[in-house]
Amino acid sequence: MSQAARTATTLLVLLALLVVGLAWGWSAATSPLPESAVEVDDCTSTEVSEGDTVQVDQVLVSVLNAGKRSGLASRTMQLLVEQGFAAGDRGNAPDSVTVGKAQIWTDEPNSPAVRLVQSWLGRGVEVVPAPVTTTVSGVVVVVGDDFRDLSSAGRDKATSKVATTICSPPPPELAS
Repeated sequence: MSQAARTATTLLVLLALLVVGLAWGWSAATSPLPESAVEVDDCTSTEVSEGDTVQVDQVLVSVLNAGKRSGLASRTMQLLVEQGFAAGDRGNAPDSVTVGKAQIWTDEPNSPAVRLVQSWLGRGVEVVPAPVTTTVSGVVVVVGDDFRDLSSAGRDKATSKVATTICSPPPPELAS
């Protein structure tokens, strides 16, 4: 085989490898990322019997900002997490919602999780059924422009007065 034929053959083989590599690379780069092997919910339903003690680290809290102060939900969430609560969702409340200081939206006002969160929010905090549908998990705290800080009288545990289910953070081995 002549030198020119060997050179041409080598170039054709290298060109074929380049085309295959480009096709594989383009396919890999444009394919969707793989889904998580385990879908983890933000909330783990935890059965609580009457007389059981619930600790703050068993309670998932979400905070919505119903005021005009930017970052109020994030700041409030940070304060609650510093007290031991598990962080849920945070964001803005719907525009139709008006809250002065704070509200807790729940259908279970006697829940030990709700009572724990309420103890940290202080006097004058209303516990009401949610006036709008939300997709956030846990105890839903809605703060307004009059909210300033957590109460120093907050508790780190509460005894359940009724059998109920609370929203707890997922176990550490499942958390992402």
